[in-house]
Amino acid sequence: MLVLSRRKDETIMIGDNVEITIVDIKGDTVRIGIDAPREVTVHRKEIYEAIQRENITAKEQSVPDHDVLGKLGNLLKDKKKED
Repeated sequence: MLVLSRRKDETIMIGDNVEITIVDIKGDTVRIGIDAPREVTVHRKEIYEAIQRENITAKEQSVPDHDVLGKLGNLLKDKKKED
């Protein structure tokens, strides 16, 4: 991990197009401003982790289990035999 010291109104560059600026410092709270291209997503870590958990849950719910697929296959075979 890179650790840098910055004062109010100083900026850190990430790559060529992401700027992080220290906007304000009050006590133990630092306000930062992030200037990044629209295609770069920026989230607080707790929000990012919540999104990841939701994506995993949605993926798990959308994948049919093998029993369901087997039953669907049998139904399709039976339907084909009837035709």
